[in-house]
Amino acid sequence: MLYTASTWVLPVLIAITLHEAAHGFVAHRLGDDTAYRLGRVTFNPLRHVDLVGTILMPALLLLVRSPVLFGYAKPVPVNFGALRNPRRDMVLVAIAGRAINIVLATAAALLLHFAAYLPAEAAQWVARNLVNALVINVVLAVFNMLPLPPLDGGRVAVGLLPNFLALPLARLEPYGMLILIVVLLVLPVLGTQMGVDLNILPRLITGPVEFGVRTIMRLTGNS
Repeated sequence: MLYTASTWVLPVLIAITLHEAAHGFVAHRLGDDTAYRLGRVTFNPLRHVDLVGTILMPALLLLVRSPVLFGYAKPVPVNFGALRNPRRDMVLVAIAGRAINIVLATAAALLLHFAAYLPAEAAQWVARNLVNALVINVVLAVFNMLPLPPLDGGRVAVGLLPNFLALPLARLEPYGMLILIVVLLVLPVLGTQMGVDLNILPRLITGPVEFGVRTIMRLTGNS
């Protein structure tokens, strides 16, 4: 259990930290310095770690052998009204996190080629970290594009949809994380007790995640 946890800690911390920092960096470049002033445009994971989302939830999902490993950091504060073109720039800020996760997944797959040159025990541990980094970054890239605020996909949808659809969707943002926790943790337990498969989320993202991992592995010469 400890060995397994040790191969997930760094990938999860790096993936979530850079995801949030990317949001703040792009927001700063587009006119909003809120995250920059609060010290959130940083690679220091301690500025982004959320006790529940970054530590307890991934640990619980690992413990119950969930098919989906999910975590989140403290959201980077963005004042969308301060952006030079709020509607367009909201979309750019939102997809920045997903973009950095794809870059990290690709980098992990490329580094797999060098793991074999390490001593045997170190090579196995490093390779497992890199594979987990590939997987968690693809999971975050796919998961965050679900069209539910405050996920990136929800904000992209709000920025692209016409007002009569965007406004009701935007109003869901205060309840978005609660909805996700219910879908991810509560529904599967209820379904098990009722004899019904209510594990909805894995069915939504497993196919895209597997496709993303295969594609990156193929493109980096690991197939």
